[in-house]
Amino acid sequence: MRLAAKEHYYTFEEYLALEEKAESKSEYHQGEIVSMAGASFEHNLIAGNIFNGLSNRLNDKPCYVIQSDLRLWIAQSERCTYPDIMVICGEPVFFKNRRDIITNPQIIIEVLSASTEKLDRGDKFRAYWQLDSLKEYALVDQYQMRVEYFRRVDEKIWELRIYTKADERLTLPALEVELPLSEIYRSVTFENE
Repeated sequence: MRLAAKEHYYTFEEYLALEEKAESKSEYHQGEIVSMAGASFEHNLIAGNIFNGLSNRLNDKPCYVIQSDLRLWIAQSERCTYPDIMVICGEPVFFKNRRDIITNPQIIIEVLSASTEKLDRGDKFRAYWQLDSLKEYALVDQYQMRVEYFRRVDEKIWELRIYTKADERLTLPALEVELPLSEIYRSVTFENE
């Protein structure tokens, strides 16, 4: 749901002020404020499984696994989003020293829903491409066992791998870890089963 009328442009500072008082989260897209829908049980299970799997594998590395309550600012496209999962290795870079907005994730993972899939595959991904820090991006389907994994090969080329079987492993070279799909989808029941 878009809150901005075409004739009104919100500055990023206005968005932040409104967000601090809001009862629900919204994202900022070039002057527009877009409210976020709530997530399903399956969405939360999958995001939690990924968070736990990465956290357990990275506990001896200087990396942070962040769930969806920390904002990401993408200056080049004037966007502020709440990715489902981000991984930051090394020191986090905060926007204007605000500890609730970061700018340097190495990995972003989005769990797809019917209402966000088009955006996660399109405008958001194109915005994420502009982050020099981003090395890997994954789209995780909540309706079927399917993970689409993108790895930056160079500045303009991304490699795609698709995983669809429980015994396959999502490999994240930037972190030197693997997550089995059976773990990502643990306790998830698909409607068609």
